[in-house]
Amino acid sequence: MQTADIQTYLQDRQSIADLMTGWIHRDLAQWDSLRDLFHPEGEIEVTWFEGLASEFIDASMRMGQSDLRTKHFIASPVVTFNGNKAIVETNAVIVAENVRLHLGGSAHNRFYDLVEKRNGAWKIVKRQSIYDMGSFTFPRGVVEIDGAVVDRYPREYAPLAYLLEKSGFPVKRVFATKGSELEKDMKAAGAAWLAN
Repeated sequence: MQTADIQTYLQDRQSIADLMTGWIHRDLAQWDSLRDLFHPEGEIEVTWFEGLASEFIDASMRMGQSDLRTKHFIASPVVTFNGNKAIVETNAVIVAENVRLHLGGSAHNRFYDLVEKRNGAWKIVKRQSIYDMGSFTFPRGVVEIDGAVVDRYPREYAPLAYLLEKSGFPVKRVFATKGSELEKDMKAAGAAWLAN
């Protein structure tokens, strides 16, 4: 690899890493900066929302006014390039708490992003999530949990889905979990996108 190619590669990797850690803008309610992570037609599919990223941001603003509080810890991404396109898989931890219920939870997930460089800027085309494991937390002591509601969801994200449902943001379908057919299908579709 030539020196110029190495520099471009390193710059591209850093730009994509910045996209991933840019999710802090959601936690800080920096909505314009969050919008800037996505291409205009960018989409997102996570437990409580599916649709355009711009609509997700508007919905996140509403969530910010609810009893639900969330924070995301984002790790370093694994990036697979093909020219001006890349697939990015990033470990993350979603920490949530409903302050009215005195109940919290965490979900270990992987963001699975299709990103594209246009006019010199890398941005997200599509963000999806794969859920690996989750657990409840009890910030003020043990509180009662409705087991029937928890049992409606895959165990990998049941605590998060429970908190979302109890906070007015229901999960409407099954999402990808570690090793699931949904994860395999997601990755197959991503690989086809990257190859074209």
